[in-house]
Amino acid sequence: MPARFRPLPFLLSACVVATLAGCGDRSAGAGERQGGGVPAAVVTTQQVAMQPWSDTISAPGTVKARESVTITAKVSETVERVHFESGDEVSGGATLVTLSGNQQQAALQAAEAAAKEAEQQFRRGSELVQQQLIARSQLDTQRATRDATLARVAQMRADIGDRRIRAPFAGVLGIRQVSPGALVTPGTVVATLDDISRVHVDFQVPEVQLSQLATGQRLQGSSVAWPGEVFEGAVSSIDTRVDATTRAVTVRGDFPNASRHLRPGMLVQVQVARPQREALVLPEIAVVQVGRDTFVWRVKDDDTVERAIVAVGERRAGQVEVVEGLAAGDRVVVDGTGKLRPGMQVTEPATGKASPAEAAPAPAAQG
Repeated sequence: MPARFRPLPFLLSACVVATLAGCGDRSAGAGERQGGGVPAAVVTTQQVAMQPWSDTISAPGTVKARESVTITAKVSETVERVHFESGDEVSGGATLVTLSGNQQQAALQAAEAAAKEAEQQFRRGSELVQQQLIARSQLDTQRATRDATLARVAQMRADIGDRRIRAPFAGVLGIRQVSPGALVTPGTVVATLDDISRVHVDFQVPEVQLSQLATGQRLQGSSVAWPGEVFEGAVSSIDTRVDATTRAVTVRGDFPNASRHLRPGMLVQVQVARPQREALVLPEIAVVQVGRDTFVWRVKDDDTVERAIVAVGERRAGQVEVVEGLAAGDRVVVDGTGKLRPGMQVTEPATGKASPAEAAPAPAAQG
């Protein structure tokens, strides 16, 4: 082989080495661009500040009439007349039902006649005793006879009174359960009677909140039966005992009920207002719950985020009280928490503030 062709393998080898070296430099530059160009997450943040906060205790309650009774018959008798209709409002003492009582009226007349005769005998005996014509013991016997006949009259009048069923207090009658001519016996239901001009609402509160309760506290109630209507009331009494099973105490609220919208047995959601105070408050969507951990994403000075474990208190109307874990002035992520990781850069669309990673240029390729 001629001598001028001998350097060719060396030149080819040098070219291949140079080419591979250039490719390696370009690959390294591409890797640096991928590692350094991660965009910041776009989120909405809010600065934590002290705000007026009014705690509430919420619990379901049951409406009870201020006075409530089931009216029943006391004797076995036939209904002679019914003096009311279902749903009537009656005054205390009003006659509701009259039962037949002809036999008792006749017995009363006989008892009154016997009492009258005994009274006359006693008066004559008194005159004779003064004249010493009869013994005083005989007068005592006449007095006892008179008293017995008077007691008989009182008994017959009470028996006749039992045949007039009356309202024990003013209120609203329920559905009528008897008709004229029906035979009633002791315990037969005539109707229900409820005084619902004011009502009670009984609800239970956990014993841990017992120190936050006091008579006179303002209450608000709501019912699905009357959407949008708020019933105002106040705590009237707190039970002296805590239920050993539920560890809750029964609280009774007093509610005016001029509209008659609240009825016995109705379910009412009761809220107990507490005195207003200052607290750290956040939108509820800013608080993340993962397992047993409750945390928020706190934004640091370099626009990176970190997890801040917090303890929350009352929740109300989309807001939550932060008891521990944050301080006034901290900036937390409110919207966009689902895409965050510790140390991630964040930015806000309203300000257009870019993270340092976006501002820094990517490394130039070498080749």
